[in-house]
Amino acid sequence: MLIRPARREDSDALFGLLAQLATSYSPERPAFDETIEAVFGRAADDTLLYVVEDDEHVVRGYALCTVTRLFYTNGPSAQLHELVVDTESRGRDYGTHLVRAIEQECERRGVRQLTVASRRAGGFYDRLGYSSTAEFLKRTF
Repeated sequence: MLIRPARREDSDALFGLLAQLATSYSPERPAFDETIEAVFGRAADDTLLYVVEDDEHVVRGYALCTVTRLFYTNGPSAQLHELVVDTESRGRDYGTHLVRAIEQECERRGVRQLTVASRRAGGFYDRLGYSSTAEFLKRTF
């Protein structure tokens, strides 16, 4: 297993994984391509995009996190927006290792808190030491 920053050549694998994550909408490739180019354009500044490879160098999952400054956290804050592991690859700790890699990079950057909004994977995050602190609301435009 290898955790590493995503590269442009991972785009097809990432899009395939995104389709497994998205349950309330259908991912559109042109929108994905535009977004991933923006991510790679600013990745060093405010976006963390990591992949996990298996021993055959096949991408089996990814984590997407953004870092920003908030007034109330007295420093940088991060949110883990997307975490997905290939359905057939679950149960091998890939997700845990992705989250831990994000946490390590956040700590290195001086991030004060890492938040995640998750309705379906709460037990997973509980096991990693996360606690429920708020209700997540959404408005779609």
